[in-house]
Amino acid sequence: MFASILILSPLLLVFTFKENQYPIFWKLARIISKILIYGMGFRLDFTAEQEIEPNKSYMFCPNHASLLDPFVLIAISKNPIVFVGKKELVKIPVFGFFYKRVVIMVDRSSLESRKRVFKMAKERLQNGVSMAIFPEGLVPTEDVVLAPFKQGAFSLAIEFTIPIVPQTYYDCKRFFSWDVFKGRPGKLRIKQHKFIETKEMSVINDMNQLKDKTFATIYKELTNDEKYMKDTNRQNERKIKS
Repeated sequence: MFASILILSPLLLVFTFKENQYPIFWKLARIISKILIYGMGFRLDFTAEQEIEPNKSYMFCPNHASLLDPFVLIAISKNPIVFVGKKELVKIPVFGFFYKRVVIMVDRSSLESRKRVFKMAKERLQNGVSMAIFPEGLVPTEDVVLAPFKQGAFSLAIEFTIPIVPQTYYDCKRFFSWDVFKGRPGKLRIKQHKFIETKEMSVINDMNQLKDKTFATIYKELTNDEKYMKDTNRQNERKIKS
């Protein structure tokens, strides 16, 4: 993963200096993501209940279970997306250098940082770029089906009247986990659900309902997937045996 980024870093560097070059950077990032995914022995199986329209902004909200998740989202998304992510990831060598150039970083403990996210998001969305936030805010432990969602993605979506795009990633945790005792090449299944519109919603009255609806959509999909649940329960079974 890091080798791919390092080898292509000169090209990445050229297209991260100016914001108007971001669409070119995105095309390059998609190529790198696909090389990385297929080079590691994975295949993508993407299905969509509703298709993305060109030049329209969206808020992508996938479940988060692996370091592979952002690369999967980049690989399947033709339209440029700006991620909102934790500032702590800047510390990762090489990756962190480009991360701070193309991601809107947020310190959730700082009110000023959250205000800055809104300001930068507004600038990007005016250019027809979409946004992506993993609403769990972290990679949960192996035995968690889906961690509780934070509010950021939903307040931004309502604020800028952009649809929520729920996405379910079934297999990233199964095949590229933080658990060193498992992992293998395989098919990564991704499902893009019907969009949830935010028109005429308000942050005060509708944000929690929007968050709960998105959570329920992904949670239902995961719990109905036999392979995902068998993998998730693996840790619970290990605890019981011990």
